[in-house]
Amino acid sequence: MPRLSTNFKTSLGVKQVTFLLIMVMALGQLHAGNIFFVKQNSQGNGTSWMDALGSLQQALNVAQTGDAIWVARGEYFTTSGNNRNLYFKIKDGVKLYGGFAGTEYSLAQRNIGANRTILSGEIGTSSLEDNAYTVVFTENVSSNTVVDGFIITGGTANVEQDGSSQVKESCGAGWYNLANGAHSSPIIRNCKFVDNKAREGAGMYNLAINGGECSPIIEKSQFIQNTAALDGGAIYNGTLGANSKAAPKLTNVQFEYNIATYGGGMMNHAHDGQVAPLVKQCRFISNKAHFQGAGVYNDYKGEGSSKAVMIACVLQKNLSSIGEPVSSRTGSFKGGSISSNGLR
Repeated sequence: MPRLSTNFKTSLGVKQVTFLLIMVMALGQLHAGNIFFVKQNSQGNGTSWMDALGSLQQALNVAQTGDAIWVARGEYFTTSGNNRNLYFKIKDGVKLYGGFAGTEYSLAQRNIGANRTILSGEIGTSSLEDNAYTVVFTENVSSNTVVDGFIITGGTANVEQDGSSQVKESCGAGWYNLANGAHSSPIIRNCKFVDNKAREGAGMYNLAINGGECSPIIEKSQFIQNTAALDGGAIYNGTLGANSKAAPKLTNVQFEYNIATYGGGMMNHAHDGQVAPLVKQCRFISNKAHFQGAGVYNDYKGEGSSKAVMIACVLQKNLSSIGEPVSSRTGSFKGGSISSNGLR
């Protein structure tokens, strides 16, 4: 048998290595495109609408960075039991889309208005008082993390705490977004936060600690009838620590009928650190503050700074006991209009 030349064997080895590298890259790209399908009352493995998973929690458990989850219309609960501490945890880089009828093969085919997809904290009895403390939770996630096309409702973070404890049992009933020593900047689109209740940040609670930066991007969404016993009926943006920053970016977001003691629509509070939300083309309608800041309230403590920039926003029919609908130690309002607001 003739012997193979050294050059031929070397060439063959290079080709094999190249082939293996191509295969590894292809498999990585394949994984990055994984889609898990979820539909109520299904019992499949999630590979198609016909073989959809019935549990959103199961899909969230198996999805990894780069994967997407498509969720058909219906109501999905944090648990089938009565454990109030359970929530929908969105991993970094996972994209969660609602608003499907359950037959589509592209995102463009969704009809979000017709296919209401609800993430609910309703558990236990029909009373809100025993609901899940938090419906959605994210920690240190990048802007590759997307939640699009959902109604988030029924969270009840009603445990009384001494001081500002920042625990999920009393904050962030709809969504608790935590930046702990890193960035947390999920993208939220086409979502409605409705009827969530908390001590602080009933609709959404954005907190940066240990030098983290909490900068979610919220677009084309609504916060309706969320109630905070203390601060931030719809949204609370806060920091704890000198190098921490909360800088959410909101565009075309509507705040309506939200209630709090301070900041019916939004509370920005820097306990050291910096809170600097950018609020563009948003509407604050009929929000209420028992004391101050029916639309937005900016505050700080220690060495903190809080300065919300509001551009081309509209504020109407907001009601507070003291001051204007946008009240703060610092802040700016550019363009837009303020009309028909008043004192209680």
